[in-house]
Amino acid sequence: MLKRFLYIILILCCYSEGFSQDPTFSQFYANRLYLNPAFAGTANCPRLSLNYRNQWPGIDNSFITYNAGYDQQVDALSGGIGVLLMHDQVGEGVLNTTSASLMYSYQFSVNRKFSIRAGFQGTFVQKAIDISNLRFGDMIDARRGFVYQSQEQIQTDKVLYPDFSFGLLGFSKKTYFGIAIHHLTSPDEGLIDQSILPRRYTAHFGGKFSFGLRNEDMSWSPNVIYQQQGEAQEINLGVYVSKGPLVFGLWNRIGDAFTAMLGIEQDDFRIGYSYDMTTSVLSDKTAGSHEISLSFIFPCRPKKVKFETISCPSF
Repeated sequence: MLKRFLYIILILCCYSEGFSQDPTFSQFYANRLYLNPAFAGTANCPRLSLNYRNQWPGIDNSFITYNAGYDQQVDALSGGIGVLLMHDQVGEGVLNTTSASLMYSYQFSVNRKFSIRAGFQGTFVQKAIDISNLRFGDMIDARRGFVYQSQEQIQTDKVLYPDFSFGLLGFSKKTYFGIAIHHLTSPDEGLIDQSILPRRYTAHFGGKFSFGLRNEDMSWSPNVIYQQQGEAQEINLGVYVSKGPLVFGLWNRIGDAFTAMLGIEQDDFRIGYSYDMTTSVLSDKTAGSHEISLSFIFPCRPKKVKFETISCPSF
């Protein structure tokens, strides 16, 4: 009964006039297109990334998100292109969001050591609700639970809308920073009454530096990521350490969770797993969060690189 009540609260947040929020990922740079559209085409060869996140499985796997992204540099377009597909489900599939995005980024050099890349994103979104799994107050019998038919009238079970985003990247050989603004038009995604999706603002900064006796196969990468959407905001502090093909990461989402990550990175293949240990008041209910990422770099013909590639973490 308690879990069903939680589902009802989640759905009502989308029904009444209010504000929604985007799914959150912990392996930020394994899901670069989701973090900032300016990352489209920032590799030498075409890149495919797959991401899976199960947030708070202790509440019957209530928040599950899938992502698939593809991007590559296209010299004929003087920039990079990207495609991002996402499916997010809440409350064991009661509320589902599916989106498809197209991206284009353009890079120019400020000088020999510093470049800027601008990215633009257009998205088509469908948000749908499974009416058959909803529970309302007039369905409850004091002794037998949910046994009656509800008299609630729901006019539609889905809403479709376009969405637009923009991002910037600035980077040198060892450092990088970026900003992104998602949902520029603050679309209405309400299924009954108005529900505005507020803009998501992201600022990220980091670097990647060699260390060790030989400075050949060891590196460390400190990072800061700040995000704000509506009244919700978060600060993420993290560091990656790599030794050969192994990468270890540790993040602190201040006031919410610690994240530990382990990855394997080869020339054309990357796989990572991370676990979020919840530190908020929900810590004894959520069972943390699990995230898995896969990335493939496709072989391409050797050619003279006409743009500088960004050196940042893979996870």
